[in-house]
Amino acid sequence: MIIGIDPSYFLTRRAQIAGLEIRHAIPAIYNRREFPAAGGLMSYGIDPLVPYQQSGVYVGRILKGEKPSDLPVQLPTKFEFVLNLKTARALSLDIPPGVLAIADEVIE
Repeated sequence: MIIGIDPSYFLTRRAQIAGLEIRHAIPAIYNRREFPAAGGLMSYGIDPLVPYQQSGVYVGRILKGEKPSDLPVQLPTKFEFVLNLKTARALSLDIPPGVLAIADEVIE
């Protein structure tokens, strides 16, 4: 993270960033699925809803009497790979069939 810049700064400008990616022919990978949905090439990262769901489970466990210090730290276990084929074509990239096969979502 760049010190002093809120990460939501980039998320709210995802369409502009994706447009610059195409204009300057720079293939880029992002950590949030919102970027390829806005026109970026691809993303690989956690599903952002999962940590919120897990926090609800932890709150429930705390309310039932468990001590927060006894709860284990949980690392993400599910990652998603999203690929935007329209952007790949605009960047003149040939995406191998094996990469298409492992994508969780392909945006046409």
